[in-house]
Amino acid sequence: RAFALAGAETKILVFRNKDEEMLESSLNELKKELETAQILALSGGFSAGDEPDGSGKFIANVLRENRIAQAVTSLLDDRNGLVLGICNGFQALIKTGLVPYGKILSPSEEMPTLTYNRIGRHISRIVRTRIVSAASPWAQHQSVVESATHLIPISHGEGRVIIDKAFAKQLFENGQIFTQYVDENGIPVMTEPDNPNGSMFAIEGMTSPDGRVLGKMGH
Repeated sequence: RAFALAGAETKILVFRNKDEEMLESSLNELKKELETAQILALSGGFSAGDEPDGSGKFIANVLRENRIAQAVTSLLDDRNGLVLGICNGFQALIKTGLVPYGKILSPSEEMPTLTYNRIGRHISRIVRTRIVSAASPWAQHQSVVESATHLIPISHGEGRVIIDKAFAKQLFENGQIFTQYVDENGIPVMTEPDNPNGSMFAIEGMTSPDGRVLGKMGH
């Protein structure tokens, strides 16, 4: 609906995985759609109860499938396409390396990750965020980059960003930290309730080096 309101032609692809035949058909259909798409958007959702092996990791496994990985890489590298991941979609992007590296990588201990909220349970509330960097194509509208605090709904059980301190500093310097959780004064915070999950450096969203891949927890 948001894309349609902005003037985009959208298609929702229902990914069917009840059996091997359905899974194969869905993979082929997704590959076909990616070959002509300009934007891939991965929304949140509570498949499998949002457990550790729920939709975030399921989406990541789909993205790693050879034909899908090639199609996503072509979308980004050959056609200057865009990718957006929200909530579980963000989980998938960070687990595959699309954020913050801009490409699909094999998992490693050095990569940032998303893990359980510090409070130890699912959280659903409104939080405040602020734009940190407008380097991304996703931040080209004045309503996004104006100096303001945004009220954003969140709903997740695994939203805490874990990242190496030196690497986080590098991402801030590169303009890859898109948004942070802030208090009512617009100051980044590490504590509840303003930082709902305990994300390091109050990170709520981050991008690939060129900004064309954006992942964020808030809906």
